[in-house]
Amino acid sequence: MSKKVKTLIILLICIIVILLITDGIIIAKKANVVETKEIKETKVEKTKDITVVPTMSDKITADSSWCGTFQLVWNDVKNELVKGDVIFSPQLEIVKNLNKEDFNESMLSEDYYFKAYGLKTLELKEKIENGVKEKFNQTSDIISNLDWSDNNGYVFYSMLYRKFEYLNAFDNLENGKFGNKYNDVEYFGIDNNTEDYIGNQIKVLYYNSKDDFAILINTKTGDEVIFCKNPTGNNFNDIYINMNNKSSKYTGNKQFEDIDEFKAPKLTINETREYTELKGKKFEAADNSIVEIKEAMQTIQFSLDENGGEIKSEFNLWATSSDTAMEKPRYFYVDDTFAIFLREKGKEKPYFAGRVDNITKFQ
Repeated sequence: MSKKVKTLIILLICIIVILLITDGIIIAKKANVVETKEIKETKVEKTKDITVVPTMSDKITADSSWCGTFQLVWNDVKNELVKGDVIFSPQLEIVKNLNKEDFNESMLSEDYYFKAYGLKTLELKEKIENGVKEKFNQTSDIISNLDWSDNNGYVFYSMLYRKFEYLNAFDNLENGKFGNKYNDVEYFGIDNNTEDYIGNQIKVLYYNSKDDFAILINTKTGDEVIFCKNPTGNNFNDIYINMNNKSSKYTGNKQFEDIDEFKAPKLTINETREYTELKGKKFEAADNSIVEIKEAMQTIQFSLDENGGEIKSEFNLWATSSDTAMEKPRYFYVDDTFAIFLREKGKEKPYFAGRVDNITKFQ
């Protein structure tokens, strides 16, 4: 897999993910004229019942989403705390998948993400807040939820942010049906009223029928938006592999022609998942200390319309240990009862000794 393709995987999957319900989008030969319709302004609210999965290997059914922020954090936990796989007793399926490190930093440009980890201090909180502000001009939606007055343990954090525009904006199309169940769905795309050059940004990956195809849309930022209708597979890895296999075997016309049509629904995801199944779970760190997960939370915010899209995802993990496994400062403050010795270098016995309990006797 090329470096460019690896860099784009996270964005592509976040686009593909919503298309698990049949009849997602339609490419067809031009037939009836579709009148454009002005899009009403809508308030972005929390979406409901969209499953957030931690890895591309986790089983999905319908209406699911994934973003690599959890995996980036988990990789740091493995490499910095454990120096190997994280082992629970009994082991969890999602942890088995996370331990595979199926997604890592080599698959994503540094422009896409920010991450930090360390002891749970106000200094780390400030580092995270300043980091996402400087890099993305964003604020964290979750980092302030932690009780930073409790500085026990350490925090691992990541944010992914990306905003992209198509090479040319698509038309707003008439509202229509989605599958056989949903009506009045907002669409954008290309019909026979659209200027022909708008279709030049679309590449056909394969087209077997109006219900079995995949297309790629180029953007100004080098991101690629892929739509795959009626995907096959039990998880996002399977879906992505199956789609690429179909594309590689396709020998038909991969150019989007002037007579072709395209429409896709406008999308909004605003989901938060707290991984309660990890809360209270303990594992052994590399120094044999026992680490307990106190909180693991992920957010995914994603929007897509006729102009392009925007994605923001965060993940933070707070864990404690009776003996913090990460390196921490030591405080050599001689500010209570102490003993003092003077000894000649190389000699066994001191030539002076003192014990101090009441410092006022000595000052």
